[in-house]
Amino acid sequence: MTFEHSNASRDFQDRFDTRRLSDAITAATVHDFISDSDARFIGAVDMFFIASQGANGNLDCSYKGGEPGFVRVVDEHTIAFPNYDGNGQYMTAGNIAETGKVGILFIDWVSQWRMRLNGSASIDFNDPLKSEWPEAQFVVRVRAEEVFPNCQRYVHRMDLVERSVFVPKAGCETPDPDWKAHFEDALPAEQRVRRAAHRRGD
Repeated sequence: MTFEHSNASRDFQDRFDTRRLSDAITAATVHDFISDSDARFIGAVDMFFIASQGANGNLDCSYKGGEPGFVRVVDEHTIAFPNYDGNGQYMTAGNIAETGKVGILFIDWVSQWRMRLNGSASIDFNDPLKSEWPEAQFVVRVRAEEVFPNCQRYVHRMDLVERSVFVPKAGCETPDPDWKAHFEDALPAEQRVRRAAHRRGD
């Protein structure tokens, strides 16, 4: 694998005399596969940030959360995760459909460890893993092209107080967030019917 720095990155490295350091770190840490230790870290996370870019150049950075294990390491080159109900804008999904290029940042706030995974993403509405995540709309798979850890410096240590009650779980109904009441007439038809039935006590 050849990791290429942009010309602009090289300009900054030369300005601050870090080209040698950058090349040494890249050679020691950047890889295009998911190692066993990478897989253990990814398999334990309950959140991550994902950046994407559409064909028109528009950028998006989104937070994704779930139960530990909701990001699945499929093999040494691939991860998969579910898309749950959100605000209906599908900005990440739209960008993936157009360019497929994503950058993912995993952070464990307790251990203050973080890792980046950049690669090419795809969406499958009939992915065989879909049934393993309750209420998944579709599955996103990302083929890793660059995987590398980051220094713990500047990562604030935080402890988990409570996981979101809105994460879908098998065997129980997921509550709706309060903000949906302000957009009742604009909600998807299935959600309007379900919410009306709840109000009637059906």
